[in-house]
Amino acid sequence: MKTLNTVPFVSVENMMRLVLELGIETCIEQIAEYVEADFAKWEQFDKCPRIASHSDVGVIELMPTSDGVDYGFKYVNGHPKNMKEGLQTVTAFGLLASVYTGYPTLLTEMTILTALRTAATSAVATKYLAPRGARTLAMIGNGAQSEFQALGLKRVCGIDTVRLFDIDPEATQKCAANLAGSGLKVISCATAEEAVIGAHVITTCTADKRNATVLSDNLVGAGVHINAIGGDCPGKTELQRDILDRADIFVEYPEQTRVEGEIQVLDADYPVKELWQVITGQIEGRTSTDTITLFDGVGFAIEDFSALRWLRDALNMSSKFVDLDMIADPDEPRDLFGMVMREVGRMEEAERGKAA
Repeated sequence: MKTLNTVPFVSVENMMRLVLELGIETCIEQIAEYVEADFAKWEQFDKCPRIASHSDVGVIELMPTSDGVDYGFKYVNGHPKNMKEGLQTVTAFGLLASVYTGYPTLLTEMTILTALRTAATSAVATKYLAPRGARTLAMIGNGAQSEFQALGLKRVCGIDTVRLFDIDPEATQKCAANLAGSGLKVISCATAEEAVIGAHVITTCTADKRNATVLSDNLVGAGVHINAIGGDCPGKTELQRDILDRADIFVEYPEQTRVEGEIQVLDADYPVKELWQVITGQIEGRTSTDTITLFDGVGFAIEDFSALRWLRDALNMSSKFVDLDMIADPDEPRDLFGMVMREVGRMEEAERGKAA
């Protein structure tokens, strides 16, 4: 039974078990529904760019937001050099709290949950921006996010073929092996040029913390939709500048994307469109069959908030959590000192019990 001093905590182990219990594709699809619902009420949210602490080797960020009822934040890092040391490039945890009481209502790992919500957000963007009848995905960058992206687009958008490319062939082999038996037709490619052949959707998701040309302009044909989701900090881009000049660009939160996304290389007043306005019908998404649409996704706090809400609701039907004794709950709210001192008696009683 829930008590005032405890907070549900989802460990990495329990997150994995919950995801397997529900199914990866189902989790992504459900989180996508929460993301879409929250983007539809975008104007209700407190919004700010993520609070970043950059270093030569990576970045550590806090991503807070609130809809006036719940407050949520995520702590996340991005350290591309970690892979060479046998560590994750991204790790995260998050918290949800009641605005009314200020009490935490959920604490969870968010390394796995972020992978799910990133795939969910790409799926929402693709749903609204990709050409009608899109079936083939080119996945450039086959690291930790790639399988989630492919499965999310399969479930939400109807993708049935994925063409893989990574500069590290072992990453492509890993991704292809993980997607075996998923219902996707998986094609491993030797070059980016080969990967984009026949692709209706191109997703770039690389980890290198520098300006790089992962996708060049000559590889992008008319009518393609691009999810550029690898950029997440200043100085890190994936697309050749000419692609941006040709595309209709859609972003989450311009103030953040202009610092961290592909559009950081453009003038500060370069026109971009906001995805939430497409979802609410305020603006058009794709305007013609030949339009190149680009979702410049850097990840935004509202998406994490959506994932946290989804998880909280999912736990109502699951036991994949433990209660943490996390909140002091004295009998008299003003007597915190007395609560501490009364613990002396309980400790002494416990010791007597051991002695007996």
